[in-house]
Amino acid sequence: MKLFVGLGNPGRKYADTRHNVGFMVIDELARKWGVTLAEEKKFKGELGSVHVGGEKILLLKPTTYMNLSGESVQAVMDFYDLTNEDVVVIYDDLDMEVGKVRGREKGSAGGHNGIKSMILHLAGEEFKRFKIGIDKSPYGKTTDHVLGKFTTEELDDIGPAIMRVARACEETLTIGFLKAVSGLNN
Repeated sequence: MKLFVGLGNPGRKYADTRHNVGFMVIDELARKWGVTLAEEKKFKGELGSVHVGGEKILLLKPTTYMNLSGESVQAVMDFYDLTNEDVVVIYDDLDMEVGKVRGREKGSAGGHNGIKSMILHLAGEEFKRFKIGIDKSPYGKTTDHVLGKFTTEELDDIGPAIMRVARACEETLTIGFLKAVSGLNN
């Protein structure tokens, strides 16, 4: 069983904001696989499942807000008896240019509060992740930038990035995470 987690903030106010690219990838996977995500209060998130190639796949969008994402993920992991090895997290990265994508098997939070929460609740930095660059704001506060909507020019890069990460998630199931990352990072 695999758990794909997209980080973001719930609600219409935050839809299509830079901080919600993880949600956007989960929505794309749900669309491709015909999965309906439903609010699951016991998991503090929207959860859906599907079988792909004989393996059960869970898609999760925590509704805890970014800073507490790990609570939702831990609840799902505990219920389904999953380990860190079964989890793939998708999120935004301020330190990469808009639309650039990367995959890693482990790493620090790099200042990302959602990943800090994941590290706390998963008791370590060793979980797979895909990062999508949203770049730093040339002016203004970081909070305003990450909670802001993409510009028209940025959307030209973000749309394809979301599709590439969704494809890499699918490839994780067939060729493995490392090979999927190798194709993504090159």
